[in-house]
Amino acid sequence: MLFLFLSELTGFIATEIVNELYVDDPDKDSGGKIEVSLNISLPNLHCDLVGLDIQDEMGRHEVGHIENSMKVPLNNGYGCRFEGEFSINKVPGNFHVSTHSATAQPQNPDMTHIIHKLAFGDKLQVQNVQGAFNALGGANKLESNALASHDYILKIVPTVYEDLSGKQKFSYQYTVANKEYVAYSHTGRIIPAIWFRYDLSPITVKYTERRQPLYRFITTICAIIGGTFTVAGIIDSCIFTASEAWKKIQIGKMS
Repeated sequence: MLFLFLSELTGFIATEIVNELYVDDPDKDSGGKIEVSLNISLPNLHCDLVGLDIQDEMGRHEVGHIENSMKVPLNNGYGCRFEGEFSINKVPGNFHVSTHSATAQPQNPDMTHIIHKLAFGDKLQVQNVQGAFNALGGANKLESNALASHDYILKIVPTVYEDLSGKQKFSYQYTVANKEYVAYSHTGRIIPAIWFRYDLSPITVKYTERRQPLYRFITTICAIIGGTFTVAGIIDSCIFTASEAWKKIQIGKMS
């Protein structure tokens, strides 16, 4: 009985996470924007040359985005780590790290890189939720062709996490495919860049914290107590019946 009680108590205290899929925009109060966090190192490209460009199908075309961004020199100034927080519209588009915003274009920009972080929306740190919230974190392209462009094709999946209090966090998971290539046009080799081309999935994933209702816990405990007394009564009845039968056998032997 004690074991069953402790087992039910543990189940009542523990939080269960239920997931579901549906078609909708979960964060309608975002103004049609998604927050992006990017941290990338280019160990062979000077910070004066590194820039972030953003464009999408709504007509946005921003070259050299600098708001909420930081450049940290690496390798005695020969390299650069770019960290930026920016927003994108909820329409297909791209953002790319390039030298397009530099005053003078280098002859042979080296686009080898390491991606430390690429995440969208609110940060989720929930032990029981395993997802691709930073799928490109740790991507290492230091051994790639220095003159190659890199295309990362992202499929962004809206994700909602709702805790026991009903508070929601809006994040985004994503899948990724990538390729690298040296591009040419009729005028010669095209300046390489690191492209992140994205599109949004219409499917939303929702994780909801749930706990067993109190009435179910009480009902189960009552059932355990009732079942225990019932079993005890059956055992007692069996023992009593066996005892009476044994007494009759003993009386028969004596007579």
